[in-house]
Amino acid sequence: MLGALCWVGIVASFLLVLNLWPRGMLLICFVCFLSFVSAAQDFSGYQSDGMLLEAGAIALFFAPSGFRPGLGQTHPSSRASLFLLQWEWFRIYFESGVVKILSGDPEWRHFTAMDEYYQNGPLPTWIGWYLQHLPHWFHASTVYATLALELGLVWMLFLPRRWRIVCFFIVTPWQIGVILTANYTFLNYLVLALGVLLLDDRFVLQVLKASLKERVAQSMSRQANAPSARVEGWMECLRPKWSALTLAVNSMILIWIFYATTAELVWMFVRAPLPRFPVTALEPFRIANQYGLFAVMTRGRYEIEFQGSSDGQNWVAYPFRYKPQDLNRPPGIYAPYQPRFDWNLWFASLGSWREYPIVPNTELRLLSNEKDVLSLFAGNPFPQEPPRQIRAVLWQYWFTTVAEKRTARKWWRRQFLGSYAPTLEREPNGTVVVIEWPTAQSRE
Repeated sequence: MLGALCWVGIVASFLLVLNLWPRGMLLICFVCFLSFVSAAQDFSGYQSDGMLLEAGAIALFFAPSGFRPGLGQTHPSSRASLFLLQWEWFRIYFESGVVKILSGDPEWRHFTAMDEYYQNGPLPTWIGWYLQHLPHWFHASTVYATLALELGLVWMLFLPRRWRIVCFFIVTPWQIGVILTANYTFLNYLVLALGVLLLDDRFVLQVLKASLKERVAQSMSRQANAPSARVEGWMECLRPKWSALTLAVNSMILIWIFYATTAELVWMFVRAPLPRFPVTALEPFRIANQYGLFAVMTRGRYEIEFQGSSDGQNWVAYPFRYKPQDLNRPPGIYAPYQPRFDWNLWFASLGSWREYPIVPNTELRLLSNEKDVLSLFAGNPFPQEPPRQIRAVLWQYWFTTVAEKRTARKWWRRQFLGSYAPTLEREPNGTVVVIEWPTAQSRE
């Protein structure tokens, strides 16, 4: 069922790109993704999921109406929906800057937050390896630039047109840099797309080639001069009333979203006595969220590795598809794709197995060679029969130094910290028992 839901969403996304019934396709995409996020449980709930749902909901009012609306000349987007999409863009940046200050994390205050940032994120990239080895002054300057951009520059949204265009040309290269140096799924692509709304039609037409500009002008002229469909009889009488009702409903929903998101922003600073019901009523739809990225920086890179054994003496690791594991394999660039299993294990490595039951649940299913779970790995070291024992161990990883990489050709080095979760064994009668309890120390 979940697979069918994803395929429906993919087809609707493709038709949306072809500009076929944009509002209808957006509604289908929104319902499918909301259903996926709700059903995925442990594999969802990321801030990026809420960002996409909020943008998708507002885009329903931003997209032109009709089955083949073209460039939307006859039905231009509402200014309110345009502002709310810009408002979301602003809040993602500004609220992320605010939480960095409010968290009290000394790494932001001492300008050391970026010293190991490229190494310690969920899924580093090979470009991040090279940036990691730049001098401290570079990392300190990126901390300053991050705070200046998130807390200051984004306010250019509310300045006149020219300032917004300047802002676009500042934040766009910044987001491209983040995309190349870290795998934060579709988050940065979404923020990048929302940033395009800082521009306007007049600017875009100025930078288009003459031939393309002429084609756009011809298309807009045809839409403007196209005869409107005549509606006669009782439907003609209802049209003005229907238009007024649609406007009232759309206005109410957009004002509702604006209030809820503004309240979330205000509550970051002070628990003002604002009505909470409009905010809580939208929570099931996840379209009015409070954002805050990297409030506290991760101070080490830890990796959980699943190992199986048939004799209790020789242990073989299950190879991951995306997570750092092989010391010789360079970290890749996978975004906008999000390998949620690998992401969850990164979060789990910072806590305990009791907080993240996904780890012992994975152990349990590997004991029976469960097909769906094995598909999350790059291979199965026990293809003939399941292992008798499964354990999850914890490693600490570091980028190699430039000298180590030059001599050993390795991107990573690591140190064994102990077992992360209970070691499980399947007895001949099928009973699963714990044969060893975790030994790894707390990472706090």
